Amino acid sequence: MSMDITFLGTGSAYPSPTRGASALVLRREGEGWLFDCGEGTQTQFMKSHLKAGRITKIFITHLHGDHFFGLPGLLCTLSLQSSPDPNKPPVDIYGPLGLRNFVWRAMELSHSQLLFPYVVHELVPTRDQCPAEEFKELSCLDRDDVPSEEAQGRIVHLDPVENSYLLVDDEQFVVKAFRLFHRIPSFGFVVEEKPRTGKLNVQKLKEIGVQPGPLYGKLKNGITVVLENGITISPSDVLEDPIPGRKICILGDCSGVVGDAAMKLCYEADILIHEATLDDTQEEKAREHGHSTPKMASDFAKLCKVKKLVLTHFSQRYKPSAQIGEGDTDITELKRQAESVLDGQEVTLAEDFMTIEVPMKKQK
Repeated sequence: MSMDITFLGTGSAYPSPTRGASALVLRREGEGWLFDCGEGTQTQFMKSHLKAGRITKIFITHLHGDHFFGLPGLLCTLSLQSSPDPNKPPVDIYGPLGLRNFVWRAMELSHSQLLFPYVVHELVPTRDQCPAEEFKELSCLDRDDVPSEEAQGRIVHLDPVENSYLLVDDEQFVVKAFRLFHRIPSFGFVVEEKPRTGKLNVQKLKEIGVQPGPLYGKLKNGITVVLENGITISPSDVLEDPIPGRKICILGDCSGVVGDAAMKLCYEADILIHEATLDDTQEEKAREHGHSTPKMASDFAKLCKVKKLVLTHFSQRYKPSAQIGEGDTDITELKRQAESVLDGQEVTLAEDFMTIEVPMKKQK
């Protein structure tokens, strides 16, 4: 099963002519999951090889405008490109408490009627995810204000045992959210593919006397079979070890994590996508505004033993050498700073429209 990540916006604070606001798409078998939707995301879709109409899930890390102001516009454009279909499954939207009210009011005030259903699942943050004076008790947003047909979706509370939020658990993937510290509550998401069934030991089956056919499929699907001679074959007898799934971690804006869930969930991730808004010489300023530097991102990546670190969400002052003007800094300095922490392990600087393949793992 193919899987890749395409960055649609890698800048912080606002979109610029050379770098869009935060947005990236995780694709798997033609289906797209959008993570953050900054202003201008729908335009970035049009400039890319991606099809916005294939988005089935949207994840919003936090409620700062450069991460979700593009959402109402994108939903309306998707509706314009759609045809009414009563059987079409809803677009699932996940994000912090308050997101449902925002989306509904934007649709209501603009008299926008979507031709497809959507469902907003809200994560309830904890007070230790931001400075005390910045925390807002958004439970005051009464669900009764939103019509019942628009108020679908779960309210997801922190699991006190797992210290995380379970969002998706289907046949192929588990998606969990974990807490980050920022100026307002922010979240990270881990997308983990479930292990795939190992290969059948065909040689062993032939030795037992089982020829290729329907029994192979049953064993592959975990079903025990009984042969005509009375011999019982369990799948574990003829299947190789399961093939591990892929793991991608996508963090919102943060100057650190809250609790121990983030490290556990991101441990040995195939790809960790982490913000690095300012360079290491600006660490004090970064922390003051709830952001990270390359060293801070690399320290976390090293702690989690991730296989690949990708930095994103750069201040617009960091530019490629060909675009540097007065007051700008060469963005490759961020790469150098990050790699110095990781003992030479290569670090990737995300660019708008960059696509990273996530190859399937092989049998151990």
